[in-house]
Amino acid sequence: MRSSLEIYDLASAECSVVLQSEMLIEAPNWSPDGRWLLVNGEGRLYRVPLDAPALEMIDTGLATACNNDHGISPDGSEIVLSDKTETGESCIYTLPVAGGTPERITDTVPSYWHGWSPDGKTLAYVGRRDGAYNLYTMDIAARTETLLTSGGHNDGPDYSPDGAWIWFNSDRSGASQIWRIRPDGRDLEMMTQDDWTSWFPHPDPTGAHVLYLNYAPNTAQHPRDRDVSLWLMRASGGGHRKLMDLFGGQGTINVPCWSPDGRHFAFMRYAPQD
Repeated sequence: MRSSLEIYDLASAECSVVLQSEMLIEAPNWSPDGRWLLVNGEGRLYRVPLDAPALEMIDTGLATACNNDHGISPDGSEIVLSDKTETGESCIYTLPVAGGTPERITDTVPSYWHGWSPDGKTLAYVGRRDGAYNLYTMDIAARTETLLTSGGHNDGPDYSPDGAWIWFNSDRSGASQIWRIRPDGRDLEMMTQDDWTSWFPHPDPTGAHVLYLNYAPNTAQHPRDRDVSLWLMRASGGGHRKLMDLFGGQGTINVPCWSPDGRHFAFMRYAPQD
């Protein structure tokens, strides 16, 4: 076993295995209807039905070098993905949820998708522009890119369920910590302040909690194959508690991973390679 796709139950604090594979599988999303998970592996996207778990490849057309920055629209009708086949750098596309021809969304590369606004109108993503990694949003209809942040390495944006905040991680204060900002760029707030290297915050659908991943202090960026931990905090701030230790990192919870009812989340656990 290389990759173990698992579900964590908040009420019982127990994990259940959905599927295991020798292939490197990454970044599970939960479909809005609660019936399947979306993951990537070896440049392709796969659907995993929860009633009969198996890796079912999705037709993504020309996009055959997908990375682990992908998701599902709030209404469940579309998939968003990040792929470098066409440009040589990560570019954002959308396509029908059943698969098909991808439609290019971002002109400027590299761009890495991370969040979809609850009303389905706006994407939040990371872009490298002039060597700097910052958060951007894009009105899907207008194709208008808006810069939200500056300073440091900013990554992993994900919307709160009411659309009032975008949560993200940033090393603007030193070690990477969890932050949030209004979608119009106002009210920047630092939500963790400790020695851990924190990445990929995901607000739950109830608006009560935020899940995030911690690396050991002084870890650079977000590498794979590390001893890491998953933590939960109150969305209002504070109440930080560790849920588990595991072997993972890159690929574990890169993208939104909560179940629609907010009672579970999906994640990847990995086995060390010999």
